[in-house]
Amino acid sequence: MEAFIGSGVVGGCSSLMRSNKGLGCTTLHGTPVVSRAASRVVSSGGLSMKLFDWKKRGNPEYSGAAEVGTLSVTTIIPAPGSRHRKKRKGRGVAAGQGRSCGFGMRGQKSRAGRPTRPGFEGGQNPLYRRLPKFVGRPMGPGHKRTVYGLMKISTLNKCEANSEVTVEMLVEAGMMTKNKEKLVKVVGGEELTVTGLTVKAHAFTSSAVEAIEKAGGKCVLLSPTTNEVINLEEEEEESQE
Repeated sequence: MEAFIGSGVVGGCSSLMRSNKGLGCTTLHGTPVVSRAASRVVSSGGLSMKLFDWKKRGNPEYSGAAEVGTLSVTTIIPAPGSRHRKKRKGRGVAAGQGRSCGFGMRGQKSRAGRPTRPGFEGGQNPLYRRLPKFVGRPMGPGHKRTVYGLMKISTLNKCEANSEVTVEMLVEAGMMTKNKEKLVKVVGGEELTVTGLTVKAHAFTSSAVEAIEKAGGKCVLLSPTTNEVINLEEEEEESQE
């Protein structure tokens, strides 16, 4: 403590108390004593703090690649100014978030724990119950949605040429896993390399029909209830009569 007692320090004690709150002087048996923080301020000749240079933001010399060399998961660093210190709540009114900690004085939302469940809108009809009633949504009352198991063109490319393809045949051959959906739909998106296939399914996409017919194959529709072949030509004749 004697190291902090001196004429130069004592002379600046009153000015330090005026300019820096908390860096004041005390007396020990009538002898002025300067605190350790105040002595550092006096010895350095003024206040010192770490200032961040915002001009470094976006500078390639300041990026993680420039400092580390190789950018990876272990060497990546956050952008300057992107990470902030956690706000301390309930540590006095002067701190900015003291007393009520930003939750107000009273009410349901100021209590401990989650006040309401996710999606709750105060008692009115919530969004997840309004969405099915929107016009054009394929769900809710008055709407039907058919779920299909998919048969891809890549699976058909594994079959032999001029053969008849069904889901049961593909499952038995190990080309396809058993599907939980009863209905099967053939989807396209690829080029069919096998020629002369007769594919039986409950639905086909336009790209799948184009790929199968381009390779000299044939698309056969099955009934979703009886799994029997639907003859579209006979149905068209009956509708015309």
